Amino acid sequence: MHPSTAWDLHPEPLPVASAPVPEYGSGSLADLLPTLAAGMEVPGTTATIGELAPADRNCVFLIDGLGWEQLRAHPEYAPFLTSLLGSSRGGTGRPVTAGFPATTATSLASVGTGLPPGAHGLPGYTVRDPATGALMNQLRWQPWTDPHVWQPRPTVFQLAHAAGVHAAQVSAPTFQNTPLTKVALSGGTFLGRESGEDRMDLAAGQLAAADRALVYTYYSEVDGAGHRFGVDSDEWRGRLSHVDRLVQRLAEQLPPRTALYVTADHGMVDIPFDEDHRVDFDADWELRAGVALLGGEGRARHVYAVPGAQDDVLACWREVLGEQFWVASRDEAIEAGWFGPRVEERVYDRIGDVLAAARDDVLLIASEREPKESAMVGNHGSMTPAEQLVPLLEVRS
Repeated sequence: MHPSTAWDLHPEPLPVASAPVPEYGSGSLADLLPTLAAGMEVPGTTATIGELAPADRNCVFLIDGLGWEQLRAHPEYAPFLTSLLGSSRGGTGRPVTAGFPATTATSLASVGTGLPPGAHGLPGYTVRDPATGALMNQLRWQPWTDPHVWQPRPTVFQLAHAAGVHAAQVSAPTFQNTPLTKVALSGGTFLGRESGEDRMDLAAGQLAAADRALVYTYYSEVDGAGHRFGVDSDEWRGRLSHVDRLVQRLAEQLPPRTALYVTADHGMVDIPFDEDHRVDFDADWELRAGVALLGGEGRARHVYAVPGAQDDVLACWREVLGEQFWVASRDEAIEAGWFGPRVEERVYDRIGDVLAAARDDVLLIASEREPKESAMVGNHGSMTPAEQLVPLLEVRS
């Protein structure tokens, strides 16, 4: 069923103000590293998550794709992580918000720079490059653009390293020289290891290497299983069990005066493969009318209109999708704080003329333009709790 066929039952589109905006400045991913660095007296950083006590050594373990709601729903597959939801191990567990859109490139930039998307400038999976007019994939960095022109702000790791803190990133070797790593996570030393077990051991060693240390490590396979099989699958649950053991392995090796924080870049929702839940942009002439470029991803779209058609595109998208998506103009989304308290001038035109963020279990696919993305079972990007809320779990030694 096309979403507009029920229009006569619910004639009003979702108000832009009803979207649950991420908790920038107090409880978002962008607030984590500045809070930890401020506790180590790194200049230029401020603690904004008040309940995180300072530590001499801090480690952030980011599990790609592990949302708060998905973790809470699978305690038997993640006994160690579940134990961190309370305070029995000297820490606390709570959710924080990823930021909009809830997608890897945007979230990793928020984590590493300590800035919301409107400041670091990676506001989506694919966005328009104002210099060329073409869509840029910010995860794969295609087509190429100078990373440090696109994102010129320093990372928290760079600030920490300059302040004499031992900074290190421990991840898969393939990520060492990617543009996303350079603009979001660089600073100090990158150490590549293939296996998760080796990463845990090395991360523990890096924490012990100095009196003050800031270490980041990463695991991607939970996200991959979710996209391919869905979060309601044995494959996904198997990856969750594996990463649960990895977290425990790292926690058991922490040197003294260390705080380990386990978090994620976004959650995920499974979307059924039927026309009630998947609207195909490439097959919908109404949605295509006046659209020059379709960016973003299925649950968080950036829509770029042909010149002069912005108002018509906004009105059409609200009429067709407005019961199931929060549909906003660029200025409405900025005013509502979707991308943070402010959007820098260099970032403004990267954002779509129209934004569409899914509230319901629905996906706006593009079967011809994005065949791989359109075939994913698990998806993310919007501001629903299943996508936005990510764990912030703490272990102290």
